[in-house]
Amino acid sequence: MHISGHTPSLPEPSADALALSQRLLAHIRDAIAAAGGWLPFVEYEALALYAPGMGYYSNGSVKLGQEGDFTTAPELSSLFGQTLARQVAEILPHTGRQIIECGPGSGKLALDLLRELERLDCLPESYALLEVSGDLRERQQQRFAEQAPQLLPRLRWLDQLPEQIDGVVLGNEVLDAIPTHLLRWEKDGVHQLGVVWQDDALQLAARPLTDADLLAQAEALPVDAPYQSEVQWQAAGFVRTLAERLQRGVILLIDYGFPQREYYHPQRVSGTLMCHYRHHAHPDPLWLPGLQDITTHVDFTAMALAGVEQGLELAGYTSQALFLANAGITELLQEADQTDLPRWLPLANQAQRLMSPAEMGELFKVLALSRHYPHPLRGFAMGDRSHTL
Repeated sequence: MHISGHTPSLPEPSADALALSQRLLAHIRDAIAAAGGWLPFVEYEALALYAPGMGYYSNGSVKLGQEGDFTTAPELSSLFGQTLARQVAEILPHTGRQIIECGPGSGKLALDLLRELERLDCLPESYALLEVSGDLRERQQQRFAEQAPQLLPRLRWLDQLPEQIDGVVLGNEVLDAIPTHLLRWEKDGVHQLGVVWQDDALQLAARPLTDADLLAQAEALPVDAPYQSEVQWQAAGFVRTLAERLQRGVILLIDYGFPQREYYHPQRVSGTLMCHYRHHAHPDPLWLPGLQDITTHVDFTAMALAGVEQGLELAGYTSQALFLANAGITELLQEADQTDLPRWLPLANQAQRLMSPAEMGELFKVLALSRHYPHPLRGFAMGDRSHTL
């Protein structure tokens, strides 16, 4: 069974960008050939996003902001990091005062959060940035050198997670960027989608899912055939690794997604996979690999279970809007001078975008998992939705 990729109508890339994509395409074709002519989608996505020097997150192109492909909450407003800092400040004194941020992007969240913690006189002993991209690491270091050099002694950059963590782990829009398995449920069983090279183009092709463990998990999901969606086994594995390393403290994961019942809703028959290129969203993951982001929503039930199975406590789950309201974004707005309209009005607009159900407020969720941390978290004081997972 073959499914041709749809070529969307998108802005034309530059000659250099096209050349980079062609190099990555040749690399992917070699990987398909080495795999016997069919490459599981999860492995294709890993190459499209992370192939050294060529993948979307590894090739040095601008990802965030107006010149990039999408915008994240920290890029939208410093209020996001400042509000998150108020929750972190509550946790740190009961731990070893470490913060680890996974996938720190441009470094904007780290900067805003640490500046607010500095203002609150609650700086961590260390702030570690888990960053696999050399290009992004350089941008993060430059940002702090230019804007907050006094904080540099507290920073360290990691290639991998430390064996033990005692403090706070942050992951903002990290889980959605971890490659996923793409599955199709049919009347005759569960099929796994992969990538082939046919008719001088990448195409999707389905094969029966044969891995016994994955098949058992796929068959246990609340899905009625025919249905196509993603299963985030690698993202759940990442959460399990975080759980294994966390000795004491809290993991805060912020992303767009749903509980499992909503994720695999009967009306969501095509899944949640989406691609982003220059602020255009489209559904074709095979279009010019290396030049676009490939992402899926997060199954928060699966992420919570991955942590709980490793002995963590489910400490909270709610919408981004409710979390920010509980954590003190309104207090931050009240501290600003409302008579200074050129400054106040943009801040109020940013807060509205972070919290409005029509913007980021409802689609984005916050999941908290903890170990040996018996204290309530202010971000979930009202409107905790843990019972929906």
